[in-house]
Parts: sequence; structure tokens; C-alpha cells
Amino acid sequence: MAVTVVLLTTALVIVVALLGAAGAGKLARMDGATYPTALTRAATAFAAVITLAAAVTAALAALLT
Repeated sequence: MAVTVVLLTTALVIVVALLGAAGAGKLARMDGATYPTALTRAATAFAAVITLAAAVTAALAALLT
């Protein structure tokens, strides 16, 4: 049961990170950025979402133990 929850949560975080990255890349292109710049902004957004999820997980783990 616990493994299933962890896997589903991980999948949800990755999907949210990919959606955020796609949105950032699309907004960058709409703003007139070149493709490499848009890709860089998308990668930065993806990394930010993953980092935020890791920080929240660490904070919750500290509170629950």
C-alpha cells in the first residue's frame, strides 16, 4: 500500500513538473524568445518544481518523525 502511494505521488509530481515546464516554454516562445532560450526556461521551471517537491517532502518528513 505504501509503495503504491509513493509511486502515484511521484508520478503526479513529475506530471505537474512537465506541465509547468511546457507552460513556461510556451510562454517564453509567445514572448519572442528563441528556441534555446525557451528550452532553458522550461528546464529551469521543471527543476524548480522538482526542487520544491523535494523541499516539501523533507519538511513533512521532519514534522512526521
